[in-house]
Amino acid sequence: MTHPCITFSDLTLGYDSHPAVHHLDGVVETGTLLAVVGGNGSGKSTLMKAIVGMLRPMGGYCTVSPGTRIAYLPQQSELDRSFPAQVRELVALGLWPKRGLLGRHRPEDKELVGKALMAVGLTGFEKRPIDTLSGGQFQRALFARVLVQDADLILLDEPFNAIDTKTVTDLVTLIQRWHGEGRTVLVVVHDLDLVREIFPEALLLAQRPVVWGDAREALSAENLLRARQFQESWDEAAPWCEPQDDVERAARSADLPGSGRSDSVVGRTQRGVA
Repeated sequence: MTHPCITFSDLTLGYDSHPAVHHLDGVVETGTLLAVVGGNGSGKSTLMKAIVGMLRPMGGYCTVSPGTRIAYLPQQSELDRSFPAQVRELVALGLWPKRGLLGRHRPEDKELVGKALMAVGLTGFEKRPIDTLSGGQFQRALFARVLVQDADLILLDEPFNAIDTKTVTDLVTLIQRWHGEGRTVLVVVHDLDLVREIFPEALLLAQRPVVWGDAREALSAENLLRARQFQESWDEAAPWCEPQDDVERAARSADLPGSGRSDSVVGRTQRGVA
């Protein structure tokens, strides 16, 4: 028997009345390993922020199953590495849901942080200032912080950007371990070959859901072309949510898991999308 972890219902997201994700329906089942893919500006990071509760929907809703513990790793570009902190302090921040921001760490917490650093290959880096780490080392430390959170739902936004191949391999191993433990993991990924190799499911976005399902089928040449056409044909000057009949007819060809409906109607005028 499957259990929903995340439910999207006619979800529309955006900033300053400017939608970035339109009319997303579907269910992420508990234990799913899902890649979120799409071009720049397709709404991938926006969706992650909505799931974690950092962004309120413009329409519809996003619901996470009650009691779900969430760990969220944003893009490195959104993090301030100049903050004067040591690696062990960065990793220990993952304990705040259990201890509180001002809570005192217990003896077992030091052991937990040490095990997490060992798991990501950073044993001996405990006292290193974070601003002295390479990009790959810093990402390993961030994964160690996720490890100590012991979360049910893990959201990773572009965790493989600008890091070396060895680090990517090691972090992918951790993601597969989380999946094997029955955790729900959503990862924003640009490397489509990696998605085809590692991820069972993929959600392809182009400011709207293009297709959601088996990763290899979702990333077919045909679907990638459709995503590019949707992205390129977007009319930024058009008013929001004025669907046209021809757009509605064109938006019914890709099934979304658990939704009972196909591609959602693009809520703004499209040019030449068939």
